[in-house]
Amino acid sequence: MQNTRMLPNGLASIDLPGRFGARLQQLPVVLRILLENALRNMEGAERDAAVAALFDWLATGRSDAEIAFQPGRVLMHDTTSTPALVDIAAMRDALAEAGADPRALNPQLPVDVSVDHSLAVEAYAEPGAAEANLRHEMRRNGERYRFLRWAAQELRNVRIHPPGTGIMHTINLEQLATVVTREVRAGVEWVVPDTMIGTDSHTPMINGIGVLGWGVGGLEAETVLFGMPTMIRIPEVVGVRLVGQLQAPAQATDLALVVTARLRELDVTGEFVEFFGPGVSSLTAGDRAVVANMAPEYGATTGYFPIDAQTLAYLRATGRREDAVQLVEDYARATGLWFDPEAAPRYTRTIEIDLSRIGQQVAGPRRPQDLLDFSETAGALRALDFSPAAGSTMPRHPVAIAAITSCTNTSDPRLLVAAGLLARKARQRGLRAPAWVKTSLAPGSPAAASYLQRAGLLEDLEAVGFGIVGYGCTTCIGNPGPLTAPIREAQAAAQVRAVAILSGNRNFPGRVHPDLDLSFIMSPALVIAFGLAGDAERDLREDPVGHDAAGPVYLRDLWPTTEEIEAHVAKALDASDFARDFAQATANPLWQALEAPQGACFPWDAKSNALRRPPFAAVTEGSLLGRYTAHPLLVVGDDVTTDHISPASAIPPQSLVADYLVARGEKRDDLNVFASRRGNWEVMMRAAFHNKTLRNLLRPELPVAQTVHGPSGEVAPLWEVAQRYRDAGEAVVVVAGERYGMGSSRDWAAKGQRLLGIRAVLASSFERIHRSNLIGMGILPVRLPSDIHPSMLELQPGDRLEIAAGAEQLQVRGRIPVRVLRADGKMLAFEGTAAVETRLELELLRVGGVIPSILRKNLQ
Repeated sequence: MQNTRMLPNGLASIDLPGRFGARLQQLPVVLRILLENALRNMEGAERDAAVAALFDWLATGRSDAEIAFQPGRVLMHDTTSTPALVDIAAMRDALAEAGADPRALNPQLPVDVSVDHSLAVEAYAEPGAAEANLRHEMRRNGERYRFLRWAAQELRNVRIHPPGTGIMHTINLEQLATVVTREVRAGVEWVVPDTMIGTDSHTPMINGIGVLGWGVGGLEAETVLFGMPTMIRIPEVVGVRLVGQLQAPAQATDLALVVTARLRELDVTGEFVEFFGPGVSSLTAGDRAVVANMAPEYGATTGYFPIDAQTLAYLRATGRREDAVQLVEDYARATGLWFDPEAAPRYTRTIEIDLSRIGQQVAGPRRPQDLLDFSETAGALRALDFSPAAGSTMPRHPVAIAAITSCTNTSDPRLLVAAGLLARKARQRGLRAPAWVKTSLAPGSPAAASYLQRAGLLEDLEAVGFGIVGYGCTTCIGNPGPLTAPIREAQAAAQVRAVAILSGNRNFPGRVHPDLDLSFIMSPALVIAFGLAGDAERDLREDPVGHDAAGPVYLRDLWPTTEEIEAHVAKALDASDFARDFAQATANPLWQALEAPQGACFPWDAKSNALRRPPFAAVTEGSLLGRYTAHPLLVVGDDVTTDHISPASAIPPQSLVADYLVARGEKRDDLNVFASRRGNWEVMMRAAFHNKTLRNLLRPELPVAQTVHGPSGEVAPLWEVAQRYRDAGEAVVVVAGERYGMGSSRDWAAKGQRLLGIRAVLASSFERIHRSNLIGMGILPVRLPSDIHPSMLELQPGDRLEIAAGAEQLQVRGRIPVRVLRADGKMLAFEGTAAVETRLELELLRVGGVIPSILRKNLQ
């Protein structure tokens, strides 16, 4: 490599300042990291072109140039890793059947898998709840977990972190991230940035400590796993200048919600976001991680905070070795990656946020960008004008769930300590949540129990109903367990319209629980306050949280001071907790007792309801491109999320999916969640678009996950109609509105559409990760013209769309001629745009997606 600089310890690094001088400081820090990556991993003319393109970006803050990015590692959770590893197992079968050695197919990068998305809140507000929930989890998911153990022993570079070790992004912060790392090339030991991708949209949480990483779909991750770089267009970078300091009672959650609202308003979809300015230095690494975590909620690829003294403080606080911490500082200072609060690099666009003006915020009741003052939940709910049936003694908008959940707000000890202090004061006043509220605390790390215990706050949390129920995503990912009986009965009688209160990151209708379409996101301490009130339609600025013998108890009586929080954090934290508690959780005896099958090829069981060899992992699968006339399988409006397309919540016991599973021997009252079935393509195909809040605009009154067969006019489940079209040799497409595929990086949202035979999705706009996943499955994403919306097209059963998308004609962001052929003989013509950003994406579409591409390479 050129322009080498030796660090004080004798290790080599690329000398970015020496090679590029003052120009380097003009680049955003995220682009400096991409620059280093290009210099290290590319060669010759390709490398020179990438370097030139990165500096040409400075002229306009935009670029159409592509560069190859080679991350150092990959992070997955159990419900995204399962389908990816199932794909690998199926590809091994395909290679063996073609006469190749299946053992040759192995990930080429380190892969860490966290088993964190399957824990459900069955037991709560009782001693031993965490242990009981873990036993439920292991019982329900044993077959899938044995498969994960098979993958860890048969595939190189795969490491599984068992249930109970925490949430993947917290594990990444506390255990996996090195910020900088070492690698040996040609006998020389180099120091390089710790870079990564993750198959979860909240992977940018690691940006909070200066590690560049972002979320991708499982399919894009598979390309990287097998040695291919991820090709990206040099991104636009939005600079968020922070000034001032947060003032009590505002917390990191409040800042994250303000950032989410401001950036959604700006529309930063697919762009990088970098924080700069003097206010950054006032934020702890914990504060920053909360803000970075919500990058997918504000639509960005990253939410990056550069390396500085706060990064080093975090590494020390979580038990990293001092020599490793010093290496981070030496490297960042030497290579121009150290944060300067006075610097103002070139950005594509900038906004400013004054931290001192942030108040106590919540978001809801349906989207994380819908920002409200915490006192405004009452007004937002009153605006719904719900008229309850008579007979209930509960408020009309009772709190059904009050969950301190999610990596977003449980990875920062200050937020949990603040919640514990509020619980202590509430306990002293004799407050406790009403019986209809399901309360829970699921921290991202087992170390949380240690530091809360040391601070003397764990008992206070338990006393008001917020005892620890386990260490996993739980309610945030749609695993809250059943609602309380009073809520179920009152909702069935239309006496209430219940609300979820959570410290998570998403509150889309049905996300938290299929029977709840209203949710508010807020800080952990506010979650407790609303949980104690039991009424979401309450102004906690003016109305009491509850009453004791002395009278009303207001939020201001319970809220801890900054001094109280800091004193208890100082008392609570011990750097030795993090490695010790993680190691103890890793030794989970229930996990260790699982027996995994042996052999290079996984032994599929045709009777399994958890794991089935998928049909799309075959050498016979080909391209979906071409010129064709297609029926609209369904037409949907704006803000269709990946939860709508491929839900992760509990499988409704009265549903077509449940009927299928019961017919195969499952118990209707113990079907687990959709996410637990992602290794079974038969279930996931039937689960596609299974969300009761989704409306098929072909006929809005249609039942859940059903559509109209155009030629006959008959109504049937989507998968059955899709099969009829397939049998007749007819193509199908989906038509959608704005922000199609927002939400989780869920590859099954694309795989399900491939199984339904969908050749293209025509949408007003796409969220970044889902767009990539569609391409990964060979499905063409087409952007509709700005003046055409699905509602304007007024598509009816029997209408068809003629699409000209031949493999040879298709180009990056090229024009796609479309004609709408009405059943009455009329016609509408327009041109869409291929939502294809790189040449690698073009090639994937031409071969049929990621899996055919990998198989071809391994059969050459």
